[in-house]
Amino acid sequence: MLVLGFPVGPLQANCYVLARGEGEPCVVVDPGQDAAEPLRTQLTERRLTPAAVLLTHGHFDHVFSAGEICAEHGVPAHIHPADRHMLTDPGSALGPAGRQLFGDGLVMDAPTDVREIAGGDVLELAGLSFEVTHTPGHTGGSVLFGVRTEEGGQLLLSGDTLFAGAIGRTDLPGGDHGRMLESLSTQVLPLDDDVVVLPGHGPTTTIGRERAGNPFLQGLPASDAIS
Repeated sequence: MLVLGFPVGPLQANCYVLARGEGEPCVVVDPGQDAAEPLRTQLTERRLTPAAVLLTHGHFDHVFSAGEICAEHGVPAHIHPADRHMLTDPGSALGPAGRQLFGDGLVMDAPTDVREIAGGDVLELAGLSFEVTHTPGHTGGSVLFGVRTEEGGQLLLSGDTLFAGAIGRTDLPGGDHGRMLESLSTQVLPLDDDVVVLPGHGPTTTIGRERAGNPFLQGLPASDAIS
């Protein structure tokens, strides 16, 4: 299995590309600001053809280039319905401080083919299976994408729900700290220690490493996972 990841844009959000191997169809996850050009380079070098774009949530630093990439390759974007409005109104999720920093003129091209996803869905794309888990907290429509590799490993594309040593902020519009803690307790902590986490910002980690050392997870009960 081929997994590529690279940070893009001023906020250094991680964009990922997953495929069964070089020369195969692929899935693009969270193509944020300035993602189009480095993505084209990776697609050309690895002879990959996008089959879909997956979005862990609707914040512009994760979705900004989705419309351009979807149009270029004629593929749909998949997002939870609670965050769909951000594709056409990115400023709605910024809050006063964000609007002051980025201005009200933040404009991006929204995908024309948008597919809504929900917790419990399994997306069969590019020969891979992506299990969708709804994890509200950072935004109302935040999701995780779980993927099993042919080699037997498990990957988790965690967006801004879980980072190495941290979790996503909950003070922006649509954020909810209580729901974030519930999502972490019911959806993240029950996962196996060897699950490899590919976060929305920062380095790769594992569930075991975060369970042991992430201060935001300490003291949280690990409830049975729910969709």
